[in-house]
Amino acid sequence: MNDCHPADVAVQKTELRSQGRLPLIALAGQPNMGKSTLFNLLTGLNQHVGNWPGKTIERREGTFHDNGRSLRLIDLPGTYSLTANSPEELIAREFILREQPDLVIAVVSAANLERSLYLVAELISLPTPLVVALNMMDVAEMEGYRIDVDILQAALGVPVVPLVATRAQGVRELLQVVDQVLKGERVLMPRLPEIRADHQQALKDIQNLICGYVPPPYPLEWTALKLLEGDAELTRLMQETLPPERWEAVHDLLRAHDDALLAVASGRYEWINRVMRAAVARPPVGQISLTERLDRWATHPVLGFAILALILGAVFWVTFTLGSPLQAWLETHVVEGLATLAAAGLASAPPWLQSLVVDGIIGGVGSVITFVPILAIFFAAFGLLEDVGYMARAAYVMDNFMHLMGLHGKSFLPLFLGFGCNVPAVMGTRVIDSWSARLVTILIAPFIPCTARMAVVAFLAGAFFGQSATLVSWGLALLSLAMLVLSGVMLNGLLFKGKRSAFIMEMPLYHIPNWRTIALLVWQRTLAFLKKAGTVILGFSMLIWLLSTLPGGELENSFLAMFGKLVEPIGRWMGFDWRLTVALLTSFLAKENAIATLSVVFGSSEEGGLSQILVATYSPAVALSFLTATMLFIPCAATLAAIKQEAGSWRWALVNIALMLALSIGVSSLVFWLAKGWGW
Repeated sequence: MNDCHPADVAVQKTELRSQGRLPLIALAGQPNMGKSTLFNLLTGLNQHVGNWPGKTIERREGTFHDNGRSLRLIDLPGTYSLTANSPEELIAREFILREQPDLVIAVVSAANLERSLYLVAELISLPTPLVVALNMMDVAEMEGYRIDVDILQAALGVPVVPLVATRAQGVRELLQVVDQVLKGERVLMPRLPEIRADHQQALKDIQNLICGYVPPPYPLEWTALKLLEGDAELTRLMQETLPPERWEAVHDLLRAHDDALLAVASGRYEWINRVMRAAVARPPVGQISLTERLDRWATHPVLGFAILALILGAVFWVTFTLGSPLQAWLETHVVEGLATLAAAGLASAPPWLQSLVVDGIIGGVGSVITFVPILAIFFAAFGLLEDVGYMARAAYVMDNFMHLMGLHGKSFLPLFLGFGCNVPAVMGTRVIDSWSARLVTILIAPFIPCTARMAVVAFLAGAFFGQSATLVSWGLALLSLAMLVLSGVMLNGLLFKGKRSAFIMEMPLYHIPNWRTIALLVWQRTLAFLKKAGTVILGFSMLIWLLSTLPGGELENSFLAMFGKLVEPIGRWMGFDWRLTVALLTSFLAKENAIATLSVVFGSSEEGGLSQILVATYSPAVALSFLTATMLFIPCAATLAAIKQEAGSWRWALVNIALMLALSIGVSSLVFWLAKGWGW
């Protein structure tokens, strides 16, 4: 229990700093303020990602060095306030109060300062020292805002440092201020918001009633204010802590002031208005900002969707224009070169060892490694779109299509993650409040063409369709999205009788992308892919080689051929022989295994490489059918595990398998016979 003396807070902080741990800094801020950009800028590769204890929300922690010492940095979840209305809000405030970081950096947007300051109004009332990082100064200038930083700093009573995190401008000055605060060289005199006058006496009465009963580390004044706000978590805690007669007295006060939430909020807004009037010159009335001008096109119900389709098409065009030559170079000069060197080096080795290394390891893994340029371009393109603020517009534009499935644009945000990998797309559905909308989104998420599927498409489309590869890939992606909508409509109608839910979301301002952040994202995801190629795909390539060799060393009489010929009748509907059928089936563990399997079966070390061998073996109609099946085939094992985990039952995972298996066979068969009829 505390004894209501504010000095106790300072004593706790002094004791904590003397324990010899690395200084701990927490980054706090509302969504779309540039907090993650600043975190990446400071920590670089010295960061790791996990989940908060007992939560499914991402936790990012890193270290950085400044002024000859190391500091820990925690990226708190983006949150609009510190009231326990969501897991993110509860995590942020509990971390600050319980872990007692040495400093909190509040990242706010200079272009949206009025809204950003609400969280600052709550953070400034906590005992932890606060520094305000005024980010996006360049965007504010473009939008017509002029901010006097010195006046803003005086009005808040805490240090304010202007930043353009995307260009690393102001970061050195921010670190200097952080160093001064940590050393006690900078005296902070925060100017706190006050509750509306007609509720100030009630606040004092509650403080007197709970005095001596507030469990550490919660400050007395802050706890009393949260009780007036109706904070459910603090109300439950104090009800359990206070003696019954005191709780009754507190409860009577809260009932007598049931409008106290408005009194607290209005006090904060009055504080924000005073700060804004003193420090900010707004743009002239009637001036149209750059964001508003762009959104007239980007969020238009018709033009917005056309722009989204063109952007997706441009991504595929850039991928093939830049990625295909690099992929061909890797296949010709690296994979084939390594295979030739390995064959020469193992000329005196047993034939089975030579075959294992050349066909199994180099052929299987090497063909998958050639995907790296294509994947890197995909990662960079979608990272760019997210960083500039476009993806929120894409979600808005997709809202009408989402409503066909009983969903809304919020469901598009986790689905968007599926372009990278379907696993985070399924896990990202946790942000959806409605269970019916969440379940439908989980079941349709694997229809999003992930980078692994698109890498297979890029490999084969470039070989079979040449200059038309971009158009073919674009069409396959749109086909997959059309199947997503069709499946969503069907699932919503059958399972939830067409229920709909409302959609509210924030549109961040457009801003200049942070190339360092995008490069870091590309590096992390590419590295994860290479790790998978060196483990899962390597092991699977060796297994496929073993099955294709045993029992007698002949492919046509191998265990792999026996299994392939057993399932070949189904593959024939789609124009596949047993080799393509087996390649499709092996993509269950990892989509890239389709190419690895074909590489082992055909022996990509032969002159011309795997792509040329496939072109000489199969017609364009078969290739188009195989690509269609790849796009719609059942998700990989990791995605199915995520579906089971998020849906809470294998039943829904089996529903997804049945749905995608039926569509992949049906649509691919139709595509094959139509393409064959056209003379492909």
